[in-house]
Amino acid sequence: MPESVSALPYRIRALELGPMENFVYVIEDVSSGRAAVVDPAWEPEAIVRLAEQRGLEITDLLLTHSHHDHINGIERVLEDAPNARVHLLKPEADFWGGTLTRPQLHHGGDQLVLGDTEIRFLHTPGHTPGSACLHLPAGDDLITGDTLFVFGCGRCDLAGGDPEQMFHTLRDLRTGLPRQTRIHPGHNYAEKPSSTLEEEVQGNPFMHFRDLGRFVHYRMHEHDRTRSSPYGPVPPHEGH
Repeated sequence: MPESVSALPYRIRALELGPMENFVYVIEDVSSGRAAVVDPAWEPEAIVRLAEQRGLEITDLLLTHSHHDHINGIERVLEDAPNARVHLLKPEADFWGGTLTRPQLHHGGDQLVLGDTEIRFLHTPGHTPGSACLHLPAGDDLITGDTLFVFGCGRCDLAGGDPEQMFHTLRDLRTGLPRQTRIHPGHNYAEKPSSTLEEEVQGNPFMHFRDLGRFVHYRMHEHDRTRSSPYGPVPPHEGH
C-alpha cells in the first residue's frame, strides 16, 4: 500500500476501491493520530477498518469534488466518525447542491491543519466548477481527484465540466508547483498509481498544449477516441 516517507509529519495511504478504480486516500498525521479521508466512496467499511487497524481517529473528510463515485461513502464513514468535519470548496457546494450538515466550506488557498500536517486547498476547476486538489507542502504531495490523472486528466463533457477552465488549471499546476511534486490521482487509470509533476509535464499529453483551442479540441473530440487506459507517457509534440 503506497505511503509517503515516514520522516514527514504525515503518511498517505491509498485504497483502490469500487468498480471505477477509485483511489481513496487516508492522510495520517503521525503525531496526533488524526486522519483525514479524501473522497470516501464505494467500500466505507474498508476505510473505517484501515483507520481502526492503524489506531487513527477520523476527524475530517475532504472532497475533491461532488461526483457520486467520490462521495457515496460519506454517510457510512460518518456513522463511525460522527464528529468528523466534511470539507469542500464553496463553488463545488454551490454546484452540487448537496444536503450535508454544516459542511466546512473553503476557497482556493485556504489551509487545514491536521495535527502537525498542513493541507492546502487549490481551486482547480475544469472537471467540475469547484474541483479541488489538496497540496501537502511538507512533502510536496498533491492529491488531484479527477483534475489530473497519471498521464491523463478528467473529463470535461459532464455536467459542470469546462475544457477551457481545465486548460488554465493544468497550466497553473505546471507552472505553480515544484517539479518533484508527487501526484496522487483519483483513479487508477494508468500503468502506475502515481507520478511526479515532472513526469506529467514530459509525458501527459494534456500538459503539452500551449494553445487553448487545440487543447479543447483534443480533450473534447480526440483523446477518448485515440487513447484508452491504462495510460502511458506520450512524448511532447511540436505545434501544441
